[in-house]
Formats: sequence, C-alpha cells, structure tokens
Amino acid sequence: MFKGIFRKQKKYATIPSEQAKRDIPEGIMQKCPRCGAISVTKELEKNWKVCKNCDYHHALSARERIGITVDEGRFFEFDAELVSEDPLHFPHYLEKLKKDREKTGQNEAVVTGECTIGGYPAIIGVMDSHFRMGSMGSVVGEKIARAADRAATKRYPFILFSASGGARMQEGVLSLMQMAKTSAALERLHRERLLFVSILTNPTTGGVSASFSSLGDLNIAEPEALIGFAGRRVIEQTVRQKLPDDFQTAEFLLKHGQLDQVVHRSRMRDTLIQILDLHTDGGENNE
Repeated sequence: MFKGIFRKQKKYATIPSEQAKRDIPEGIMQKCPRCGAISVTKELEKNWKVCKNCDYHHALSARERIGITVDEGRFFEFDAELVSEDPLHFPHYLEKLKKDREKTGQNEAVVTGECTIGGYPAIIGVMDSHFRMGSMGSVVGEKIARAADRAATKRYPFILFSASGGARMQEGVLSLMQMAKTSAALERLHRERLLFVSILTNPTTGGVSASFSSLGDLNIAEPEALIGFAGRRVIEQTVRQKLPDDFQTAEFLLKHGQLDQVVHRSRMRDTLIQILDLHTDGGENNE
C-alpha cells in the first residue's frame, strides 16, 4: 500500500511560452563562444567584455573600445561623414553597407579622431569588426591615412586598433591599393620620428595584417588574438605539413618576434599611458 507514496515522479522538460520569451529583454545575456558560459551582459561589460570563466576577449565595437581607452569626454572624431560608394557596381553591396550602418550606428569600419589618454594627446583609430567584418575598403584606407597625416602635422603619437578580415572584396583592386596608401602615410610618421603604436585584436588578417597593422614602432596584441595573412588550411596545403595548434595566435607571434607585447584588455589603457609617458619629451605632459 505504500508503494505509490515513494514512487519517483517523472520530470518533464518545459518549453517557455512565447509570452515568457517576450518578457526577457533581448541581449540581456551573452554566451561565451569558447567555453559556453552564460554571462549577464551588464556584468560582462563591467569586466571589459572579458569572460570571467575562461578569459576569452569578446569583440568590442569601435565606440566601446574608445570608451574604455580614452579620457572621458576627450575624443573628437574625424571624417565621420565619409561613406563608401560602389565603384565596381558589385551586386547588393550598397544594401549591405546600409544594413551595417543601421546595425552599428557608424558610417564605416573604422572610427578616427583626436583624444587624450591619461592626459597625453594622441590621434587614435579603432577598427570595428561588426561593420563588414572590419574589411578595408577605400574609405577605411582614406580615414587611416588622414589620421596618420594629422598625427604628423600635430606631432602627436598615433594609436591604431586593428580588427579586420582583410581587404574588402567588393571594391577589388581599389581596396588592395589602400595597403600602399596607408603604409606610405605611416612612412611620414617614421621620417618625422613620431610614435606609431599598432594594437592587433581578434582577428587581424589579410591585407590589414600585411600592411599598416604590422608597421608599428610597437606592435601589441590582445591575448589569443588571431593574427595572420592567409588562412591556416591554405598554408598547410602549401607547405604540406601540419602547423602548431597555437599557430597565428598572439602568443605564437610574440614567441617568434613579430610582436613586442601581449597585453590583457584590462591593462591596455594603463600600458598605453606608460608608453605615451616614456615617449613624451622630458616625461612631461605636453598638452
């Protein structure tokens, strides 16, 4: 008679109703693409968008990067009005650009401007992988070249955060030409003996890694950032051998001399302040 009392009750999975789904604001939680840990978005943002479980560095928008790097209220944007055209009449290119402008709230895949960091004046550029995967078209190259020219004219250090899948295929050879244009603009900084700090974030690949992002007086990267020109599979097929598991990571490049330092996002601003302090005449703020 007691058999039914102690019988285990079956557990059934429940599916949230459509109303329950609507009651949860979109974007309130984020899943780590590496370890799968679920984080509250606000808590993740307080931690510089770095996973507390596995230390994975989530992608930042250009505005987010500027917000955690420059002094509050001390960023003055350049060339925000520049927009890409469709010189090759590539199918649906203009529609895709329009969608990315609406999604990101900016006109192109890089934001440039004048700022102070720890009180030290600088010209800064920040690429955004949310806009056409940070690809470099004519406008991206033009904005970076103009920023480098302004740094040379004002004799300010130039700091550039890269995040890109490479040259923008929809602009063909015009996109590839930006590699030479940006490199030439940086040559002026070199001749003027002005500081250029290149910061490579995940990912920095293709024509961007093969041009301006590798030309810094100091080349710095975030932990485990993917950095390289051709893809891993292409290289393995070319050299006909298995590549190391950590190939094309920031740590691999640091070990082989292509980077000067790998810096955690939480320490990046302080590191830049130290660099600017060392490269300021007499160690004093020249603002």
